This record gives sequence, structure tokens and C-alpha cells, in this order.
Amino acid sequence: MQLTTTLGSLPCRVLQAGSGVRELTVVLCHGFGAPGDDLVPLGAAFFERRPELAARARFVFPEAPLSLEQLGLPYGRAWWQIDLDRIAAARDAESIRRLSQDTPEGLPRARRLLLGLLEELRRSIEGPSRIVLGGFSQGAMVATDVALRVDEAPAALIIWSGTLISAEEWRKRAPARRGLKVFQSHGTQDPLLPFQRAVALRDLLVKAGLEVDFLAFDGVHAIPLEALERTADFLVHCLAER
Repeated sequence: MQLTTTLGSLPCRVLQAGSGVRELTVVLCHGFGAPGDDLVPLGAAFFERRPELAARARFVFPEAPLSLEQLGLPYGRAWWQIDLDRIAAARDAESIRRLSQDTPEGLPRARRLLLGLLEELRRSIEGPSRIVLGGFSQGAMVATDVALRVDEAPAALIIWSGTLISAEEWRKRAPARRGLKVFQSHGTQDPLLPFQRAVALRDLLVKAGLEVDFLAFDGVHAIPLEALERTADFLVHCLAER
């Protein structure tokens, strides 16, 4: 069963198998340039692979606020505008380090919107459902930022092909999330967000006491089948901890 609704001020697709109270709500944010429904098929894939998720979880897929029609992507959305040329040029260690220190100009607004979604979601949930937060690429970045800031910690965090930004701010906030379970995956040949930046994010989280299950795969900027299988197991484990 899929429905379209608005949570906070973000359009969302909500997917669940059947009706009734769900014990886990999984919020997954799409990446830069993708349409708002880009990740929706993953919900059905998780349900098919893990009956526990079909019976006990729902998935929420928010649509990022910015249109990229002016860039020739009529259905493309973004959480904030990015400097593609600067990212493409950042291949030496110092340039990569500077990118990791930066806080994107549009991140605070994206953060507020996602926080508003979570606040309304918590009010609308029937029964004691826990929330897992995650996403792909730029969606993973905003999910990580919010997971480190939201008053009530999420049940877990999923980072598919994300990267380290706002490094000093995240480093200060991460210890307050000690013990938070994280699944992180990244391609060793990623041409967009270099693998070493993902490793730096992993190391920051681990040093702060978060429990990171890290999957390095031989591939590019993607969510491979192995990452989906490991994520499904990760979510089933979240259910088992209730």
C-alpha cells in the first residue's frame, strides 16, 4: 500500500504492506538530482526479502525541496544546491579536507524541513514506533546531520554513499549519539564522493562511540545488491531490539 502525503512541509511517499500498527518507521532521503520517488522501489524490495519488515515496518520517502529543472532535470530534486565543478576538482588531500570542513549553504534549511517531518511523523504514528533515518548521497548527508542534532535520537542511521561535511560540528555533536547503530556503505571507485571521505566519516563516528557496520564494495556511486541485503539484515536487527 502506497500513499502520498505531506509531513511537515515535505511531500512524502509512504509504503507499507497491509494495515495496522508498525513497530519501525524508516525514513529514507534520496540523492541530488533524483526524483522524489527514486528510492520507493527499495521499500518493496525490502518487504520481499524480509517478511519481518513487511509485517512490522513502514517506509517514508520525502521529496527534497528544490527543483533542478533549471539544470535540465525536470523531475530532479535537491536538498541544497551544490558546486559540481568544485566537487569534481577536489582530488588532492587538501581540497578533500576543505570540502569536509564546509557546511553547505542550503543545509540549515534542509535540516529544518527534515526535522519538521520527523516532528509531525512522531505525532501521527499510531503506537510506539521507532524511527530509523537514512538516505543516499546528499540524502545521507542531511540524514546524518539531523541524526546528530534531533532531540530524540533515531533508532538507527543508514548512510548509503554519503560523505563527511560540517566536520567540526559533527565531531562536537557525535559523542551525544554514543551507541547509535549505523549502517554505512560506499564504493571504493566512487568518482563523485571519494571513498577516503567516507572512511573519514566512519572514523569520526566510531571515535565518538557510535556502532558502525561499514561495507566497502568494489563499485561506484550506487546502492549495490550487497548493500541492500546488509541493510535489510540491519533493519531486522533493529526490530529484534524492541
